[in-house]
Order: sequence, then structure tokens, then C-alpha cells
Amino acid sequence: MRENLKLNMESERIKWSKNTVIESLNMINPLWVSSIFSQEVLLLQSKTIEMNGIGRVLLERSKRARRLNISLKPFTGVRVAVPYGLSFESAEKMAFSKATWIKRHLDKVKEIEKRQAAISNDLPEIERALARKKLTYRLNELSRRYGFTYNRVFIRNQKTRWGSCSAKNNISLNMKLLRLPEELIDYVILHELVHTKEKNHSKVFWAELNKFVGDARALKSRLNEYSL
Repeated sequence: MRENLKLNMESERIKWSKNTVIESLNMINPLWVSSIFSQEVLLLQSKTIEMNGIGRVLLERSKRARRLNISLKPFTGVRVAVPYGLSFESAEKMAFSKATWIKRHLDKVKEIEKRQAAISNDLPEIERALARKKLTYRLNELSRRYGFTYNRVFIRNQKTRWGSCSAKNNISLNMKLLRLPEELIDYVILHELVHTKEKNHSKVFWAELNKFVGDARALKSRLNEYSL
């Protein structure tokens, strides 16, 4: 009881102290208070909203985003990338304004999810040793063919990525790649190999990747139809 009373008193003291500071700042310059709380809001990294007929929508800060961008992915749902400098309020307004578009594409995503779930139920278990052998062999084959070098390779059972390339040019590949068509396996491997030279997803990166896979954006869209 004493501990609860002490915590409540401490909470009230903090609240009173904060309000006193705000009142004092308002007396000096009200714009400072507005600026402080605007920055506080902008520091939030994510927010979830509910939309009728759509469900949960994730509003998330993105360093890469230059504008508000809506994306839908199987088993991930709807996400709005919010650039730093824009409020979640503006992102929420945009999401509601695009509700019809989201619903139309969400139906397609749900169909993909159903197909992938049915396929996954019929897929055999992947042996890590077999995955390491096949994926490492293909990685070395493609790196030699196109003149890439990398440091180390790791074969993992990841839940969120098909592959990645570290700052030290260590490449990680998901063992579930063996369940994909060969052209998508090559796309993921070459995607990571290009990252040994281009560490971002700039226009230069996509132009370089196109040299080896053709239409990289189209392959990326096909890859998004598969779940991890």
C-alpha cells in the first residue's frame, strides 16, 4: 500500500513538474512548446490503425521513403511508409483516402496467401546440409561468372528475409530458397552479390542488377508472392 501510494505521489509530482515547465515555456514563447511536442510526435517509429473492411494497417517510419507509400505483402498486410518530417496524421488521412484501392489489392493478396498456404502444406522439410550444398554451389557459380567476390556465406532458416549482404560482404541465404523457381533463386543470389558493390537500393543498384537478371523489378514482384 505504501509503495503504491509512493508511486502515485511520484507520478503526480512528475506530471505537475511537466505541466509547470510547459506553462513556463508558454509564458516565454508558445512556439517552443509547439515545436517540442511536434518533434516528440515525429520521433515515434510506428503506429497501428484499424480500417473498416481492411483491418490492421501499419504506419511506419522509413529512412528510404521520399513520400508516403502504401504496400501490401502476403502474410504481412498493409503498410504505409512514412518519411521523416511527415506526421502519422497525414499518413492516416492518405490511407483512408486510398481505402478502395487497398481493398481491391488486398483481395488479390489474400488469394496469394491461400495458394501459398496450400503449397506450403505439401512441401517436404528442407535439410540444412542439402540447402548449404546447393545454394553455396550456385552462389560460387554466379559470382565466378559475373566477377563478384564475397567474404563468407551463411545458410540460415530465416523468417523475414530471403537473403542479405553485410557491410563486410558476408552473404546470408535462406534455406527456403530451395522451394522457389530457379530464376528466383538466382535473382536473390545476384541481388546480394550486387550489394557487395552497391550497399543501397538506389537507381544505380537496380540498373546494375538488371544487367544480370533482366527485369529485376518484375522478379521482385514475383518473389513477393511467396511466403517465408
